Order: sequence, then C-alpha cells, then structure tokens
Amino acid sequence: MPELPEVETTVRGIRPFVEGRSVSGVIVRQRRLRWPVSSGLDRKLKGQVVHSVTRRAKYILFGFDHGTLMIHLGMSGRLRAISADTAVAKHDHFDLVLDTGCCIRLRDPRRFGSVTWVKGDPLYSRYLKPLGPEPFGEAFDGKYLWQRSRGRRLAVKNFIMDGRIVVGVGNIYANESLFRSGILPGRSAGRVALHRYQGLVAAIQEVLTEAIEAGGTTLRDYAQVTGELGYFEQALRVYERAGEPCVNCNSVIRRKVVGQRASYYCSNCQR
Repeated sequence: MPELPEVETTVRGIRPFVEGRSVSGVIVRQRRLRWPVSSGLDRKLKGQVVHSVTRRAKYILFGFDHGTLMIHLGMSGRLRAISADTAVAKHDHFDLVLDTGCCIRLRDPRRFGSVTWVKGDPLYSRYLKPLGPEPFGEAFDGKYLWQRSRGRRLAVKNFIMDGRIVVGVGNIYANESLFRSGILPGRSAGRVALHRYQGLVAAIQEVLTEAIEAGGTTLRDYAQVTGELGYFEQALRVYERAGEPCVNCNSVIRRKVVGQRASYYCSNCQR
C-alpha cells in the first residue's frame, strides 16, 4: 500500500497543478469507499481556491478558506494530475476538476481510500487528532521513543509501526530502519536502550528521506502522479530478500512473521 514516502511524493507531484487554482467542478462516481464520500462536495468547492496541498501522516490535505478536503489513498489508491477530458477508466472514483482544465483523479481498485470534507482545523479532527508525531518533526527523537516504550512487551517493529506512536513507518520502511540500526524486529520495545532508539530514529529519517528522493517504492499498485515508477525498491537491503546474502556481512537474510506482518532481518547484524 502507499506509505509516507509515496504519499509525500504524490503531494509534491500534484502541488504545482493545484495550489492557487480554483475548482470548476467535483465528480464523484463511487461514494462507497472506506467511508462514504462526503456529500455536497461540488456545491462546497465549486469556485473555491485551493490555497495549499500538504500532508499529515498518509492523508493529503487540500486547504480551502472554509475547510479542508482530506484524501487517503488506502491500500491501492493513486492520485494523478491529468487533463479533465481524459477517458474514465475502471476504478476512477473521484475527480477534482480545476479551472486550468487539469483534473486530480483518484483511482482506487480496492476502495479502502477516503475523500472527506472537514470544517475547522483538520489536525483536531477525529481522523488526525489521535495520531503520533511526524517522523521529521521536532517531537520525534530517541528520548520520545524510549519514554513511550517503557514497560511495553510488544515487538519494537510493531511499536514503530503504530500510528499513535509515530506516523508513516510502514512495513517496508520499518524493516529497513531496524536493519540499519541493528535492532531485531522481534525484540521487545521496552528492552531497547535509549542510545539504540536514538540510532533507530536516525535510521527511520534516513530511510524515509531516501525513499522520498527516489519517488517511493514500486510494489504492486504504486506509481507516481506522472505514472513514473518509484525507484527505492532498488535500494532495499532486507525487505523481501529472504535467502539472499546480507549486504553488510554476507550472512543469509531471514524471514519471520512479527505481528502478522513479514519481517526480514540479519541475525548477525541485528540484536
């Protein structure tokens, strides 16, 4: 599914087409997504100017004077900037049509995405308020993770993938970050020392930065706004490399299930 780097890549890709432009229409072809698409969007948004396109966690926020349109890509969603007269394909559920003739189109085969209108500050909405800090924010550091993990028995991989702890560390990037920081994915979160959490935070930020710069990871459904594929998959060091040699020590990469998710690690490099 699209994770933080893929969503950030999407935001950066559509921003030049959208910011400062007014909406000429909204087309909803399928309301039954993860939650029903908010009603009356054409009436609410027609003639209104999009002042900003930002990201919080994996939500894409289109900022207007009177509220925010929030789009989540779910498991298979993708936003594209295309001409409004482009033929509609199967699974094209939503169009945000702009005064330039450009259209921001949502395609979501599995329909786990969402299109939601929020009044007021979206950060205090029921969707965003429970979420943890951004991985690049000042609040996210080794001491924060160490404090939140005290007394926790769950695996450290599950801990950093919990959006209430930190947003945007999906399965691929959790595997890669734990490998770079030398921590076994199944180790109890409460048994990881402060200095190791400091190293883990640095690894998370490094991995996510590299993935964003590479345009995301091309796995199954994801492609960039332009249709171009992401290239971070070429830099993966452990994810989906079970049975292959470790890039650091040449030991065999192993696979095990941690919290119902596939985990990849080197038993020699990670402790």
